[in-house]
Amino acid sequence: MSHVGVPRGTVRKRRSLALLTAGVLTIPALAGCSSDSEETSRGVPQDIAPAARDRVADGSTVNWAVDAMPTTLNAFQADADSATTRITGALLPTLFPMDATGQPKLNPDYLESAKIIEREPKQVVLYKLNQQAVWSDGREIGAPDFVAQWRALSGKDSAFWTARNSGYERIQKIERGADDLQVRVTFAKPYADWRSLFSPLYPKEVTGSPDTFNDGARTTLKNTAGPFQLKSVSKAKGTVTLTRNPRWWGDKAKLDTLVFRAVAPKDRTKALADGTVHVTDVDSTTANRIALALRDGNNGGQPLAHGPGADLTPAAALRSWALANGSDEEQAEIARAAREKTRKAVAAYGAEQKALRNYAVRKSLEPAYTQLALNGESGPLADDRVRRAVARALDRQELAETVLKPLGLPAKPLGSHLALAGQPGYKDGSGALGDQNTEEAQALLADAGWTRGGAAEKPKDTKAGSEAEKKDEREDGEKKGTDKAEDKDEKKTDRTESDTDAEKKTEDKEEKKSDQAATGSDDSAASRAEGLYIVGQDNKPGARPAQGLDASSVLSPSRTAAVQSLALLRQASAVSGDTSAADTAAKVTAQDKQSGGAPGAYAPMGTAAPAPASVNGPLGKDGKTLTLRFVLPSGPGSQSLRGVGERIATMLEKIGIGTEITKVPDESYFKDHIASGDYDLALYSWPATAYPATDGRPIYAKPEPATDGSLLVEQNYTRVGTDHIDQLFDQAVAELDEKAARELMKQADARIWAAAGSIPLFQRPQLVAVDKKLANVGAFGFAAPRYQDIGFTDRQAAGSPADRKK
Repeated sequence: MSHVGVPRGTVRKRRSLALLTAGVLTIPALAGCSSDSEETSRGVPQDIAPAARDRVADGSTVNWAVDAMPTTLNAFQADADSATTRITGALLPTLFPMDATGQPKLNPDYLESAKIIEREPKQVVLYKLNQQAVWSDGREIGAPDFVAQWRALSGKDSAFWTARNSGYERIQKIERGADDLQVRVTFAKPYADWRSLFSPLYPKEVTGSPDTFNDGARTTLKNTAGPFQLKSVSKAKGTVTLTRNPRWWGDKAKLDTLVFRAVAPKDRTKALADGTVHVTDVDSTTANRIALALRDGNNGGQPLAHGPGADLTPAAALRSWALANGSDEEQAEIARAAREKTRKAVAAYGAEQKALRNYAVRKSLEPAYTQLALNGESGPLADDRVRRAVARALDRQELAETVLKPLGLPAKPLGSHLALAGQPGYKDGSGALGDQNTEEAQALLADAGWTRGGAAEKPKDTKAGSEAEKKDEREDGEKKGTDKAEDKDEKKTDRTESDTDAEKKTEDKEEKKSDQAATGSDDSAASRAEGLYIVGQDNKPGARPAQGLDASSVLSPSRTAAVQSLALLRQASAVSGDTSAADTAAKVTAQDKQSGGAPGAYAPMGTAAPAPASVNGPLGKDGKTLTLRFVLPSGPGSQSLRGVGERIATMLEKIGIGTEITKVPDESYFKDHIASGDYDLALYSWPATAYPATDGRPIYAKPEPATDGSLLVEQNYTRVGTDHIDQLFDQAVAELDEKAARELMKQADARIWAAAGSIPLFQRPQLVAVDKKLANVGAFGFAAPRYQDIGFTDRQAAGSPADRKK
């Protein structure tokens, strides 16, 4: 899929930058809390039209669309993007690429083996390299390359401009083993995610000095070690061209040439139709057009029932013809021009549809998930009760179905921040927060002080007798005088008018219009808007049962919310296996346990009771309404993302939370709003990782205050974190027992759910348009592409259709 703001991580920056979704942000009920054992989950398989290598023709060129030209070919720099990842994957060694289940798998093209050979007193990993593995200049891949990369990324030399140094700072030394094909790495501190290191591996000519690391590898890579080598980079043409590596020792690449071509998401339908690309991520709109093209291929040449002019009715067509052939020359000229414009548009659309029949849409779930981020730095969301209320208001199943179901993909909400369905260690931890529940969400808000009348209240620090109050009193007096005069006039009118049924209906309608036009500053109007009723007269609008949980949750919300908070701690404890929360949760007072409302919870006769949120509007406190700023991208490819945002806004409105949707340009969405914290609510995505203890920590680490008073957030753009979460990450990253490390990650995930700063919604769809004759390419899911296996199954298809036009 295309991405807004380019913050897609590379191999080592896999989760250091967020994926901002565009297009189509372009599986049964939520599992909830499960047992301590690993939850069985099945991911969606990849869709790449697999074919044995002997069925794939040798030769030909494939054009593969990327969002933009890469700003750097150094995957460890801050501005590396998805194009960098794609290109370096075909050029450089990846020692442990992810397989179809999202696990790191040893790559035999580079390694014979790699394992921990010592745990005490220090962790030691021994790499045995493939004896055929060489750089494109003929030099063997060996210990000097490992040493140079470690020194560049360890963080000890600030002259190297690196995005992150996770894992490398734990290395104590690297040395040659028994021979040149062995590399021995000793760690100063245990490191569970050691397989994440040295991928991609750069030659020492790049990582050996700050100059070559910082600048030399940005635009070219002279020395590579993949199935392809870099031939040229053309900014003018927007292409990066790769050719077969003649020194490649593995399976020979089926393609002669692989061209990565910069094509903006909005231009991809045309690029496919023109034949300038073979492979491209697409949004649901383009995917639907391809599906229609394939369907219409068998319609016997009948006119298309979609596209320009398809909605023209017979009557409109006849009128257009009549105007074009009428006696009014001016009108006829206008009509003929409009008809000619429509004719050309229909012809162009038809030609594009015919060309799109050459493609298939291959689909899976992308190794990334979309989340609702809640900025907890300041404002209402700094209160964890408000964040939890937002989370409990969301119907995540509905949101998942909105995006995935129309695409024919399994629609199930994601249950973890640290693993995706199908990955080892995945467990649904959402039970630590709880399922969607409107009543409990409202109780949490009430406990936080947000009430129906709160928007009209004066701030608590307002002094009695202030000028503002005196002014209000004068205005109220004047208004009362006016109201009395109007009442007298109304009484006189009532005496003179007839009292017919028709007149009563007219007056009723006028009263309703008047009620709707009244503002919240008028007490009587506000009471009408809130569904005023007298206690004991339950048949009035906005009435609720006087007994039971609903009544107590409105009249004595503090006790209910307190019980919820304790229950939340119990749930987190049950999910994580931590007993400290359970001890806290056990301390429930006798008042918490007793039935009925708290003392003094019942309103006196004549008190107005709150009406449903749909009647009353947003909640308020201290004279301010509860309104959250929801920032969304405005680009043409972000329709699906905005649709999800609008559904979330509707869900929040039901519990009394207003949202102010702000649409901003795609290019500034991440940098100027998400990263800077200029939002309350936002939607963006994180890519999957096989190393959650390493890659997840900076995303969920507790922000620390800087000397200038600002917050150091790393990649935790929600600004929500706890010491306990940090401790669990620290324990997991040093735990060399894989099973124990996964259990620690499940505990951390439960705590992240309970903090309610990030709410996972669904795994992103992956839609890839591919030439129908291409094999071993498409929607890869978790797995890394095997570039050497990609090619055409039909020898005559080599170079078609993308070579038809240039």
